[in-house]
Amino acid sequence: MDVSAAPLIDDTLADFVRSEVSITVATCDDDRTPHLARGTGCRVSADQRQLNVLLAAPASAEVLADIGRNARIAVVFSLPRTHRTLQFKGTDAVITGIEAGDPELAAQYVDRFATGLEALGYSGAVIRGVLHADGTELVAVRFTPTFGSLQTPGPEAGHVLRS
Repeated sequence: MDVSAAPLIDDTLADFVRSEVSITVATCDDDRTPHLARGTGCRVSADQRQLNVLLAAPASAEVLADIGRNARIAVVFSLPRTHRTLQFKGTDAVITGIEAGDPELAAQYVDRFATGLEALGYSGAVIRGVLHADGTELVAVRFTPTFGSLQTPGPEAGHVLRS
């Protein structure tokens, strides 16, 4: 990891990816067949150089297999009420164990996300059911964002984040 460059993630972006955003993890296999999984929370490393996305392993099997094969990842964070969206990509993704507090972090994230969607008229119970994962099912995927961009619809869409 090149520590000479500033990280792509500043304090504002770190707060955003840890908020009630939708988290979508995308990978592809060696034939470039895409696979998606829903994240259940995100941790940002202390130096803001790495993201740790929590996933329910059973629902993320294809994504986890892809990461094991090629370590490529893209993660999209989108706030439904405003459509503010960020995308980060990396090529060094690894599957790691969860840390103490991750099951609680995931439960809090799912509740905040579902509550945010309830305000938009969606069923929070359905969202909670889809994203629920007990602590034994959780894994973390750690990666270093090497590319980031704004993806919010409008004139800034595609704007590349600079360190």
